[in-house]
Amino acid sequence: MSDDLINAGFKFTVLGSQGGFLGESNATFLVAVEPDEVAGVVALVEQNSHTREQMVNITPFDIPNPGSLIPSAMSVPVGGSVVFVVDIEQFHRF
Repeated sequence: MSDDLINAGFKFTVLGSQGGFLGESNATFLVAVEPDEVAGVVALVEQNSHTREQMVNITPFDIPNPGSLIPSAMSVPVGGSVVFVVDIEQFHRF
């Protein structure tokens, strides 16, 4: 993803982040562009984003004796991307 953004001439910042449900590491990209460039960035993100299924063990939260229950495996979709497009009122670079 980074290489494609760089090759397309976009400047960005990458923040390390963590997902809430599975607690896995993610990367958050902050890309500031002019309105006419939004579609290009969204297209690059879409080209580089893929989901997959991952098996996770799920234990119910409200059981009285958790040691007596064997967690059940469940397939959940992971990966992919979420894009937020936000109008920026001001931008300063120092």
